[in-house]
Amino acid sequence: MKTKKIPTRICVGCREPKEKRSMIRVVKNAENDISLDDTGRKNGRGAYICKKMECLAAALKSKGLERSLKTAIPEEVIKSLEEEMRRVEAR
Repeated sequence: MKTKKIPTRICVGCREPKEKRSMIRVVKNAENDISLDDTGRKNGRGAYICKKMECLAAALKSKGLERSLKTAIPEEVIKSLEEEMRRVEAR
């Protein structure tokens, strides 16, 4: 039997390749709204982050998330991303 290929993505925070399903996608849609995408199916430009606050903090500090989404991230969006990440991390 043929083995099924498991898709991997690189975290913009820790820069480690991991299984796509174990990560969260951050999406910038056509209206330039930035949000977390638990399903991985929202339309727009995306970047992947591990489900850890440390990776989100590293991605914001190194501006890796801004480079991946090709836009500046306002402070209120950063706060909402941190709140959403805390909820996801608590699950």
